[in-house]
Amino acid sequence: MENTPNNHSDVVRKSTDDCAICLDKIQEKKVLKCLHSFCSPCIDSVFKFKPACPICNTYHGVYTGNQPDGTMTVMRSWQRLPGFENCGSIVIQYSFPAGIQGPEHPNPGVRYSSTSRTAFLPACEEGEKVLRLLRKAFDRRLIFTIGQSATTGLNNVITWNDIHHKTSIGGGPQCFGYPDPAYLFRVQEELRLKGVTEDD
Repeated sequence: MENTPNNHSDVVRKSTDDCAICLDKIQEKKVLKCLHSFCSPCIDSVFKFKPACPICNTYHGVYTGNQPDGTMTVMRSWQRLPGFENCGSIVIQYSFPAGIQGPEHPNPGVRYSSTSRTAFLPACEEGEKVLRLLRKAFDRRLIFTIGQSATTGLNNVITWNDIHHKTSIGGGPQCFGYPDPAYLFRVQEELRLKGVTEDD
């Protein structure tokens, strides 16, 4: 069988002078803070849907979700978390009253029930940083959404929105608890993908 080079020019950019959106030579070049370049009209049209670079997913501007109204309360505890025996813990309590879905939700006019969740962070420097980022994400309505529960299968309920939390003190990752040495790094990456960093 003869090997012939495949022509992927329809799918892959030919050079860095080509726009990754329209795949043509860049016109009216716009360079984002992540240093990726696009045609100005192309990237402006993408940003109308999601203000993130289509190449690296770095957010440009503020992304707001559709989390229903609720509260985020933070308490401090002397209790130590497995893997973080040198510090106490941070206890986050999320509470949401029952309500009716708005136009930004999957089924406007349909009721959703109240819920509450408790999450834990180590009260170390990195844990405090994650807490600040979670507060920012909560204020931007990014931590929860309304949809189908992955655990119960129920529809029209308040669910986590791809920012993982430790809801158990122990049991390890399989029980959503500690120890989990990579958790603080992973959750910061999940927050970054939602446009939540210390820089913004």
